[in-house]
Amino acid sequence: MAQPTRTAPASPERLPLNPRLEFMRLLWAVDHALQSASKRLESRAGVTGPQRLVLRIVGCFPQISAGELAEVLVTHPSTLSGVLKRLEARGYLERKADPSDARRAQLRLTRKGRSIDALRAGTVESSIQRLLSRTTEADLAAAGRVLQALAAELGPRR
Repeated sequence: MAQPTRTAPASPERLPLNPRLEFMRLLWAVDHALQSASKRLESRAGVTGPQRLVLRIVGCFPQISAGELAEVLVTHPSTLSGVLKRLEARGYLERKADPSDARRAQLRLTRKGRSIDALRAGTVESSIQRLLSRTTEADLAAAGRVLQALAAELGPRR
């Protein structure tokens, strides 16, 4: 009995998509690549890509509040709360009472958190830096506008 033959996966050139589907395919590819990179980082450094992003931002803005961090990340504070609790429980960051407002906590990196903040090789950030070095300012600005508009379109309806 003959073995069934396998066909090569369809390439975008073999199956042309309309512009909307092609854009969605590219977003899917980026999302998949980010998820894969996040898993590699977690196995190597103990934190996911989103967790490292939180640590990088706290490293850039010591004493940022959770609310301010949620604004920077354009996410709901309740979504960020679980990430912060896990990072705090694992010793990557700490919360300290704001000396001017005891109801407000400031976030700071611990020594362990600073070591993750200092990572450069093998991160999504290093890939983005390489890409940006080959990208024109006009292309970057256009991509930023499209992504910002898409985020707004996909966000909650008001």
